[in-house]
Amino acid sequence: MGLIQKKFQRIRNLPRWKLARDFAFGVLSFVVLLLLAGAGAAVELARDGMPPDHLLYASAAVLAAAALLAAAPTWGTVVALEIALWAAYAAIPQLDSLPLTALVAAGLLLSPTLQLVYQWDTAVVLRLGRFHRVRGPGLFLLVPVVDRVAEFVDTRIRATDFTAEKTLTRDTVPVDVDAHAFWMIWDPQKSVLEVQNYIEAVTLAAQAALRDSIGRYDLTTLLTQRDTLCREIQGILDARTNPWGVTILSVEFTDIILPQGLEDAMSRVAQAEREKQARIILGAAEVEIAQKFEEASLFYRDNPTALNLRAMNMVYESIRQKGALVLVPSSALESMNLGTVMATAALERSSAARGAGEDDARGATDPKGGRE
Repeated sequence: MGLIQKKFQRIRNLPRWKLARDFAFGVLSFVVLLLLAGAGAAVELARDGMPPDHLLYASAAVLAAAALLAAAPTWGTVVALEIALWAAYAAIPQLDSLPLTALVAAGLLLSPTLQLVYQWDTAVVLRLGRFHRVRGPGLFLLVPVVDRVAEFVDTRIRATDFTAEKTLTRDTVPVDVDAHAFWMIWDPQKSVLEVQNYIEAVTLAAQAALRDSIGRYDLTTLLTQRDTLCREIQGILDARTNPWGVTILSVEFTDIILPQGLEDAMSRVAQAEREKQARIILGAAEVEIAQKFEEASLFYRDNPTALNLRAMNMVYESIRQKGALVLVPSSALESMNLGTVMATAALERSSAARGAGEDDARGATDPKGGRE
């Protein structure tokens, strides 16, 4: 039981149970059966009358037979119902209604022969166990007992998801890869006659191709060149499934799951790379700034007055805005006239403080000149 559960977990699109059938007992088949049974009941009523209870029993039997054919649409079921019907007619003398019995028997035999195939389906028909033809879409007839529909094949595009768990890359990194494939059946005859279950076959082939492709590439290629790997897997699958009448349209990766420790290591590597790039950019900026300073020094070298003005401006701005202590070399004091600069900054600061005090005093006096 555990192996079966693992198989279903690995093959996600594998059908659990498939109904065996020789034909499709649909609405049209049911209508044909009711018409023939109704014709038989009308003949009985016109001939010598039919008791109401007999009519009720006959209707219930016809509905039960239709339900049985819908549940088990095989020629074996039809033959069993025919035998049961004629045995009941022979064993029960009260059922002396040959026209009704004959028409119901004809309805049971002929109603499955009318088959309806939808636009997206095709029916693979076998005659006496051998391939006869592919029919559809539309209406077609089966020869009773001789013909059977091997399968109604859906020719629309399908999507199948598959996975490769714990698969080693070329650099021995275990990864879990989820992917899905889009495919369709281009030859229903081959898909039915060449492979037992084409859905399971396509899924298993896709999984094997995915594992084989992962093992030939390292992790970096797997992460950065997904399109190349998907096209490679598509080509491998297409070559493998074409003899089955199946063509693979595309293969796409949906998720690549790495071990947690490797993810953390890769995250640290990426962070280190970003820090490296940031430092390189900062160093380039420093070089550019130094070049600008060098160009400025060439201008100041031949113009001492401009150099003194720049130095005085730097000191003045530092004292005026931040009020910080500035250490100036003694050799620069004579050329910069530092006393005048500091006096000017102190004068501005005292003027600003005096103005703020006058504003506070003015706000404490009322408009008429009195004090609060």
